[in-house]
Amino acid sequence: MDALVIGAGGFVGGYLVTHLQEACGKYVGATKLPGERVNARGCEVFDLDITSERDIRSLLLAHRPAQIYHLAAQSSVALSWKEPELTVDVNIKGALHLLEAVRSIEEYYPRILLVGSGEEYGYLREGACPVSEDEALHPGNLYAVTKACQNMIGSIYARAYGMGIVMVRAFNHIGVGQSPQFVAADFALQIAEMEAGFREPVMQVGNLTARRDFSDVRDVVRAYSMLMEKGQAGETYNVGSGHAVSIGELLDTMLDLSDEQITVKQNPARLRPSDVPVIEADVSRLRADTGWMPEYTLEQTLRSMLDSNRRNFGLM
Repeated sequence: MDALVIGAGGFVGGYLVTHLQEACGKYVGATKLPGERVNARGCEVFDLDITSERDIRSLLLAHRPAQIYHLAAQSSVALSWKEPELTVDVNIKGALHLLEAVRSIEEYYPRILLVGSGEEYGYLREGACPVSEDEALHPGNLYAVTKACQNMIGSIYARAYGMGIVMVRAFNHIGVGQSPQFVAADFALQIAEMEAGFREPVMQVGNLTARRDFSDVRDVVRAYSMLMEKGQAGETYNVGSGHAVSIGELLDTMLDLSDEQITVKQNPARLRPSDVPVIEADVSRLRADTGWMPEYTLEQTLRSMLDSNRRNFGLM
């Protein structure tokens, strides 16, 4: 097997599997949880519990993938406040089980990509934006803590055992098919529902001042595959656009793409207990080592998300 995508039942998984197949010509395996589906064709699909090292080892022994993309995660910041134990079990223990399973197999030396988050940087000191990979971490939520821990574990295993592990800190990525528990997808769904007459034209929002670095998911998976081929083992790479916009700016762009007259209303239930003011990536290391550049603008991505929801409601 050329590549195994662990956690392919999530938002990014289908995009990555498709990219590896179509752009890279790889034979790809994909894991998911029971009840999930992988939004890609032509790959071999397996049910896998990432919290079971035995199950991971059995799968790796049977197929010995040359590349392992570890996407499996509890990736919602909001849910991490409500389900801290689940977040720890999946994000920390799951990664540890994967690395131990690989290490336990004789004469097996795959390349491994551990996907973390720009949330790991947390509250940045003045002048630290755009943030480089060498910046000290000050995670501001439980999800970010677990991803920072995964990164440190990967770095230690790469150094101590000579494993081909590359770590990624991915900043906010968006696109068609993302769950509406994430802000851009939520806005796109609300606007389409208003245009279809299923919702009054009042946009429910949380904190609009937070600034985030948004990238198209198709650009993100290209970066992942390029890092798997060209990234340095034991190194961490930011993956993002290199430009932060406020949630308010993102919303304004989406409202400009609609003819509906929409009122914006802050809903206290949508506010988080803690919110980092700004996160913006320095992606110079990624570009230097791989030559990666984004192909999609923010407006193109947001339009595609709106249009997908419009098609679901029969508006296109």
